[in-house]
Amino acid sequence: MNKVLVTGAAGFIGFHLATLLAKSGYEVVGIDNINDYYDPNLKLARLQELEINTSAIPYNTPQIGKITFLKLDLTDAENIKKLFTAHQFDYVIHLAAQAGVRYSLQNPQAYIDSNITGFLNILEACRIHPVKHLIFASSSSVYGLSKDIPFQEDNCTDHPLAMYAASKKANEMMAHSYAHLYDIPCTGLRFFTVYGPWGRPDMALYIFTKAIIENKEFEVFNYGNMSRDFTYVDDIVESIKRLIPLAPTKNNPGFNPKKPITSKSTAPYQLFNIGNNSPIILLDFIKAIENALGKKGKKVMKPMQPGDVSATYANVESLNNYINFKPNTPIEEGIKAFVDQYLEYNRRKNVKSLNVES
Repeated sequence: MNKVLVTGAAGFIGFHLATLLAKSGYEVVGIDNINDYYDPNLKLARLQELEINTSAIPYNTPQIGKITFLKLDLTDAENIKKLFTAHQFDYVIHLAAQAGVRYSLQNPQAYIDSNITGFLNILEACRIHPVKHLIFASSSSVYGLSKDIPFQEDNCTDHPLAMYAASKKANEMMAHSYAHLYDIPCTGLRFFTVYGPWGRPDMALYIFTKAIIENKEFEVFNYGNMSRDFTYVDDIVESIKRLIPLAPTKNNPGFNPKKPITSKSTAPYQLFNIGNNSPIILLDFIKAIENALGKKGKKVMKPMQPGDVSATYANVESLNNYINFKPNTPIEEGIKAFVDQYLEYNRRKNVKSLNVES
């Protein structure tokens, strides 16, 4: 049985990935610091779905459910190294990070701590305890000012618009240096807009759904003239699962050092876009939510926010061919799955609250 570490296991994508890998026969260890960037109760509820006893989670002490879970911060270099020593992982899927573009405008230090220092600690642990494949999360935000759409992996990524994007660009460069120096097979995934059940409260789908249910106004930026490559989370984690055993090798024949490209290297390193290759207009996305809820929303049209971009659209042909899989979940089906989970989660919260009060 192969042992895999999933960082950010209480997060949105990490939870879904840990669930899939455990079902697929991997021995999964998950870590997360369960911080308060958004409601920690949502993170704990995800862990409860993995049969983790969240009432007994002390710092850095394993809890056993469908996976082994430890509450651990990426910046804790000593305990990260101890974790690798104890488990001798075959694979590492590094998803933990400080997320959010707008949050980075007010809290840039959080991105240095988690996304730079934290990732360095993961790389160092992989150097000391070599793994078969390190897969790490980058972001579509690295394309920054580029208008060369659909984005391709070898487009210029030298013009990030916010600290979040800059930190993800840095992760790609850090991983390449470790792949080159220490032969750590590394694959970076530039995530486009992922959505689905158990999504984060700072994501558009959650914000719009909550506002519509509560009859509240919600802001629609750039007057709705935005498009995103929305990709259902089950398609994302299936892609990652297929990628795990397909580690890059040295001296990739697609790399020419006289005309270097971003996505390949003489080191065991590669980059892929991971998305749906089917951009959806924001107003159409909102309409699908309204249809799932059977209710119209109170939209307030706003101009573009600093650090945001009007369109993200991925060319994902390279990854699709590499893993022989293409995301195929219709937007209506994915949104309904989120709405159903959202309503059930809040129903359970309300029942629990009533029981406590009584």
